[in-house]
Amino acid sequence: MAAARFLVAGRVQGVYFRASTRERALALGLDGQARNLADGRVEVVAAGEAAALEALAEWLQRGPPAARVEQVLRAPWSAPVAAGFAIG
Repeated sequence: MAAARFLVAGRVQGVYFRASTRERALALGLDGQARNLADGRVEVVAAGEAAALEALAEWLQRGPPAARVEQVLRAPWSAPVAAGFAIG
């Protein structure tokens, strides 16, 4: 099982980014969460099979149609991740 934290910057709030991320993550069989940060970024924590995590990482570079992703930072994640995918 692999896990990672992503910080996504750009026009990513108010464009259905978190809900779209949840849909994509669940379709890939990933657990985790997505939440807006005060600085305008979205934080995504996801855990599951490495290939699914890579597919999500690739999708986060684009996001949903209304988003304009400018940067995605990725870091390993070692804390527990709850089952399902939450939006915070």
